[in-house]
Amino acid sequence: MRVVIVGGHGKIALLLERLLAERGDQAVGLIRNPAHVGDVQKAGAEAVVCDLEAASAEDVAVLLAGADAVVFAAGAGPGSGAPRKDSVDRGASVLMADAAERAGVRRFVQVSTMGAGQPPRPGTDEVWAAYIAAKTAAEDDLRSRDLDWTILRPGRLTDAAATGRIRLAAPPIPRGTVPRADVAAVIAALLDEPGTRHQTLELVGGDSPIAAAVRDLSDPPPVT
Repeated sequence: MRVVIVGGHGKIALLLERLLAERGDQAVGLIRNPAHVGDVQKAGAEAVVCDLEAASAEDVAVLLAGADAVVFAAGAGPGSGAPRKDSVDRGASVLMADAAERAGVRRFVQVSTMGAGQPPRPGTDEVWAAYIAAKTAAEDDLRSRDLDWTILRPGRLTDAAATGRIRLAAPPIPRGTVPRADVAAVIAALLDEPGTRHQTLELVGGDSPIAAAVRDLSDPPPVT
């Protein structure tokens, strides 16, 4: 499987790249900063430099040639203001979905956040509110497309060691924390389960083994 990971130098992305490489898949990390090429390569991935705030959908579609899936794990990051929350967390996701459609890449896993899909809590600062608004808009855009999308909303991220045990379900679930290493493992498992398409899932630490939690959500029976 050839997987293009947007935001390829992020912490979750680097962990995912290692997981994919270890199991024999081909990971491609899209990065903005050429200085990050070495880190992506050390994780076992091919590094491709592409500034998604300047590229066109046609430009990116060329980079997706031969890919089996896209993972959108990009974000403007700490210290960025409200404008970049929109241009990266929303705009780059929309651009990647456009490019995936043009390139014929149907599988699209989007890393969002718990809190998306609802108004920011009272007293939320302007930048966090812009972040939630951007993630919500990116989710809405993806749901409108004829792609095999899955939206993953992790809880508060930590750098703790992987536990391999999670709670993964349709929203809402109680807020909690989850190690980035477990998020990466969940993404890898979602890529293996096309039956999780067209689902929005929230993720925190829990008691269920990752493989079982993902498998249990594959192609759930229709609601009657």
